[in-house]
Amino acid sequence: MEHFIVSARKYRPTQFKDVVGQQAITNTLNNAIENDHLAQALLFTGPRGVGKTTCARILAKKINQDGTQQEDEDFAFNIFELDAASNNSVDDIRNLIDQVRIPPQVGSYKVYIIDEVHMLSSAAFNAFLKTLEEPPKHAIFILATTEKHKIIPTILSRCQIFDFRRITVNDTKGHLAEVAKQEGIDAEDDALHIIAQKADGALRDALSIFDRVVSFSGKKLTRQAVTENLNVLDYTYYFQITDLLLENNIPEVLLAYNTILAKGFDGHHFIMGLASHFRDLLVCKSQETIELLEVGEKVKTMYFDQSQKATHSFLIEAIEIANSCDLKYKTSRNQRLLIELSLLQLASITASDEKKKFSSKIDKEKKRYVIPPSHFKLAEKEGPTELSSEKNTITIKNEKSKPIPETSEQSKKEKEISSEEETAVQDVQKTEDKEVAEQSLNVSEPNLREKQDDTENEKNRKDSASNIADKRSQIITERSSKKVSALSLKSIRKKQELKKEQLANQPDEENLPVKSFTEDEMRTAWTQYAKKVEADGKYNLLSHLTMGIPKLDGNIIHLQFPNDTIKVEVEREKYDLLGFLRNTLKNYDIDLDILVNETVQKKYAYTTREKFDKLTEKNPALEKLRREFDLDI
Repeated sequence: MEHFIVSARKYRPTQFKDVVGQQAITNTLNNAIENDHLAQALLFTGPRGVGKTTCARILAKKINQDGTQQEDEDFAFNIFELDAASNNSVDDIRNLIDQVRIPPQVGSYKVYIIDEVHMLSSAAFNAFLKTLEEPPKHAIFILATTEKHKIIPTILSRCQIFDFRRITVNDTKGHLAEVAKQEGIDAEDDALHIIAQKADGALRDALSIFDRVVSFSGKKLTRQAVTENLNVLDYTYYFQITDLLLENNIPEVLLAYNTILAKGFDGHHFIMGLASHFRDLLVCKSQETIELLEVGEKVKTMYFDQSQKATHSFLIEAIEIANSCDLKYKTSRNQRLLIELSLLQLASITASDEKKKFSSKIDKEKKRYVIPPSHFKLAEKEGPTELSSEKNTITIKNEKSKPIPETSEQSKKEKEISSEEETAVQDVQKTEDKEVAEQSLNVSEPNLREKQDDTENEKNRKDSASNIADKRSQIITERSSKKVSALSLKSIRKKQELKKEQLANQPDEENLPVKSFTEDEMRTAWTQYAKKVEADGKYNLLSHLTMGIPKLDGNIIHLQFPNDTIKVEVEREKYDLLGFLRNTLKNYDIDLDILVNETVQKKYAYTTREKFDKLTEKNPALEKLRREFDLDI
């Protein structure tokens, strides 16, 4: 069996013209070589898989060519590649410096390619500075990194920097089409487009995904095979969901979302994709901006057709709801419910008539409108159930069924509850409660009449129940419009009891003792109160009280704390603390003065680096762990 070579290695460019998506950089390097204007140190920076190492190898080979070389001639012995991730010490840099002094045996230049240069230690960087700034004339350094911000400024100032950009979806798709043609693979345009989007600007990732999908589907590469293998949500799902949202079809929307979850897709990925879909529809509103979509021509037509169905206000509000759901997803305890509620809100945006009625009563910013369940009729074989939001009756459409009115027992319970509420509010709003009581009495009369007329026909009972429900809804509306106070007898009595207790415990101001005391006596009393707090189990307050030493100035006790949080917590216990001190020291002129000392605050406000240094002093293995895994502080 022939040895398989992955596409990323097999189709690695050998010339600058073969490099994909970096024409500006390759042209610059070509001109620099032709004009003998090449810097002694170059820094290639950019995302993974965009061609940094490839361009470095092509450049290293090209600068040693003089036009007389053979096609199969290799300059590999003039090119030295160093992995800074594993050779990041000062000793490694010293060995490199010793090698630089030796001139090349063949060719004009010795090229040193240092990959992942940001992994070098600070000491290694400093050891490398002088050689990097003034190397021998035969030496050229090419540094490559994905994290430019981790390189010290002194290194950056000595290098000519080339920023590699992410490769566009169209460039990636074009390169994949060339690879598929050379491999004899029949690939659909949409399939290659999905792979290019999944790669996120990295050509190496795109080729790796291409190899994986080809292994799955064979010589025929289809969009369905790609979506199935990569487990990506196809755009057809979003088109279907959006159509259902525009139709206000909440049941079908929830069923479609359940189908998506059943296929193993993540809910967070779905809501982010839905927000992006709304953005794309908004972009398609204008023919000028439709080119911003990184999709095929066929899909652009689908986006344009659906964008004409959706209004501008719908898309703006839909994006807002989807983004809000995206932000809340990570912290939500019930993530599925969060997305389903968002879908309910999305499906209710275009319900204009109901929304106008709703918006007059409730602020849209505080609560969004959702279509009530009464708008949807469940089609069952035996008989669907109709739920009415306006009337408190349940009607089951069946041959043997009858309308079920409210029972007299229910009306009695409601009457008792309403009478309790009216009694509780009597002391606050007597006039309004009288009106409500009169209306409730009017409701009780039909209920009694209904009990007496049990022998009447079905029509009379239905009308009676309907009249009761109408009157009840009218009473509720009037109650809400009048905004009757929700005070209860229990709460009023509780407040009165607390007020009496405070008055009883308040000492006589004329006969209050004012005995002099020393600072030592004050601190002794302070310690006694701290022991009392500890006995009560208030350990957080105990730590605050014992944090500093209270100072006495006359009858004023001064305290200093490092931050406002501690100050607030101590002030909450100020009443009990002062009561204890005044009673113990027999002086009711004692008062507390609590301040926040910025100097003390700074003392307690350690930076992340300072915390890490202190931990490293106790356990030096932490520094080794940080360097081993390249952790940030």
